[in-house]
Amino acid sequence: MKSPFARVVVRILIALMIWTPYQFAQAGMIGTDQVVQQSAHSDRANVMSFVSRADVGNQLQALGLDTATAKQRVAAMSDDEVRFVSGQIQSLPAGADNSGWAWVLVILIIAGIVWWAWKR
Repeated sequence: MKSPFARVVVRILIALMIWTPYQFAQAGMIGTDQVVQQSAHSDRANVMSFVSRADVGNQLQALGLDTATAKQRVAAMSDDEVRFVSGQIQSLPAGADNSGWAWVLVILIIAGIVWWAWKR
């Protein structure tokens, strides 16, 4: 390394590599009650955010329940009930519907028609 600029850059990088691991090292014990409390809070926030979604609000209104009442009911639920509902929300499929098989069927039918027309 003959360039003075390269030497300075390398020295800065070495200093940063040595300093970085010690900057964020923090460890400590946490109690079980803190973990349970954080879990219950995150489950309740998960259910509240689900109820706040526009599509869920539309479905609730179609069933005769407004979003504000649903939020009040979620707030009144016990931690076990919220944990159960949050688990149900987490296990829902990510897509809006399961129409993948329908598309595969349509493609196969079109491929069959094209193959049949080509063979004639």
